Amino acid sequence: MSPITMLNEPLYAPYKIAALVEVLAEQGISAEDSLEGSGVAPDQIYDAALLTSVRQYATVCKNAIALSTDPATPFKVGGRLHLSAYGMYGYALMSCLSLRDYFKLGVKYHRLATPTLKIDWTEYPDRAVWSFPDAFISSPSRELREFIVEQQFTQHVTHLQDVAGHSCPPIKACFSYPAPAHADLYSDYIGCPCYFDQEACELIYDSAILGQQPQLAHKLTAKLLQNMCDRLIGQSKVSVGVAGEVYQVLMSKPGVFPDMEGVADALKMTSRTLRRRLEAEGTSFVAIFDDVRCSLAQEYLRTTQMSTDDIAMLLGFSDGANFRRALKRWTGKAPGELRK
Repeated sequence: MSPITMLNEPLYAPYKIAALVEVLAEQGISAEDSLEGSGVAPDQIYDAALLTSVRQYATVCKNAIALSTDPATPFKVGGRLHLSAYGMYGYALMSCLSLRDYFKLGVKYHRLATPTLKIDWTEYPDRAVWSFPDAFISSPSRELREFIVEQQFTQHVTHLQDVAGHSCPPIKACFSYPAPAHADLYSDYIGCPCYFDQEACELIYDSAILGQQPQLAHKLTAKLLQNMCDRLIGQSKVSVGVAGEVYQVLMSKPGVFPDMEGVADALKMTSRTLRRRLEAEGTSFVAIFDDVRCSLAQEYLRTTQMSTDDIAMLLGFSDGANFRRALKRWTGKAPGELRK
């Protein structure tokens, strides 16, 4: 049985599927039943070469909802998904130099982690807030969305403990839906007071923890692993989803960039449809356009002797000063630093 995937669909190692199948097996549910309809065979869940999609993981979650009588299932899966299961992404986070860096990079590299929810974080003077605006899965049922949220929140708590090297519970967790029948399990697994019927799904930490140094912090290792994650992110931009198709259209004629209408026409859809589909993938036309210009700018600076003004013109900037400001915003570096 081969995995069922769609054209241009983001693919990931099956570690989340494996963790869920393991938890269900402990309840007496066979791997065959857990994986029904996913296109993944029981002997494939530990195959390092296998790549699966978020959609396939959602199928296994739906099976778990139908087959399991234990409401703690998603919490147990979240507690089992340690950062070491996430490959380069996980090790990059564990080697961060501060928990603040961990929060920032968790969002930056989230697309490498079989994302089932969009995530963001905001730092306030007294608190740091993880927010979970929506599911990546198209039109999830109430049961599926709650299952994914329960797993994601527990997973976040587990990851922060992995990074910090000690228990680091949130001070508060908020959920945008009514309290389920098993609401008492939430505080048991998440480790803090939990509130339902709130405006948004949020996980709130005391901002005082942000300056703490992770147990495996290492400056050189952090830089090397983050560079690898940057390259993986770059590869994913040109290979997956509608975002990947937009990236390829913009890259096909460097220096002659079509606008959003032109790209939509090239992809045989309206600009409104294109905007909606990019939003569903957690990005936008402007963000991809900036990514393209950033990639080209670095390539031109490192491999040609073109002047900054010439590169600015090729990338569609009105003058060199605007280009230099944009480059500083994208990379934190000036043209001369990148040329070195």
